Amino acid sequence: MRVAAIQHDIVWEDRDATLARVAPMVAGAVTAGAELIVLPEMFAVGFSMATAQLAEPPGGPTTAWLAQAAVSLGVWIGGSLPERAAGAQRPTNTFVLAGPDGTLHRYAKRHPFGYGGEHRYYDAGDQAVTVVIDGVRLSLAICYDLRFADLFWTLAPRTDAYLVVANWPAARRAHWTALLMARAIENQAYVVGVNRVGTAGAGRDVEHCGDTCIIDPMGEVLASAADKESVVSADIDPAIVTGIRARFPFLADRA
Repeated sequence: MRVAAIQHDIVWEDRDATLARVAPMVAGAVTAGAELIVLPEMFAVGFSMATAQLAEPPGGPTTAWLAQAAVSLGVWIGGSLPERAAGAQRPTNTFVLAGPDGTLHRYAKRHPFGYGGEHRYYDAGDQAVTVVIDGVRLSLAICYDLRFADLFWTLAPRTDAYLVVANWPAARRAHWTALLMARAIENQAYVVGVNRVGTAGAGRDVEHCGDTCIIDPMGEVLASAADKESVVSADIDPAIVTGIRARFPFLADRA
């Protein structure tokens, strides 16, 4: 499976402007052969706590955009957005993965970012999500989830690749790259880490580092970006995961 990770800037709290910015990058990735396209966390509006204005119902404008792109371009595509279910007081930070057949999968972020106040505006999810696409088992995660190894350990036996979408700040960029590498090596799985670039917040005071990368099950970086808008891509092969786990059966020794 050819995976493209799109690292882009976000027009703060402006969904339509951001989607217009991202659409050509998505089309270019498809032209280059991508079968799965991954966008950052809160890819249309930024990591905003203005949920009263920005949260969408299931099937809202951002999900509709993902669904339309998936069907019209014949690919899988996903990223996270603020989504409020019917009857819910607060939204969840939800990774929506849309398929070319109209299928939609949802993962609600299990670990809201308390340090940044996300827990005051978003509810935590309570379910792990693994999606099988063309024989590739993909487990979904969002930003701060990356710091909680137990989530990844639990998913490892049924995972070939983790898709981790983020708005990770430049101030802690060393943590981002180290944790992505650790999750790949310790679980013997691919990790696709997709981060945004640019500045965010009402005062534009949070800088994001990018550093999007695709890492193989041995910890080798297959593709990476720096701090500019970029599209990086690589092939994910579940047979390689199976082979590495058979050769080095480390997962069997976990308590």
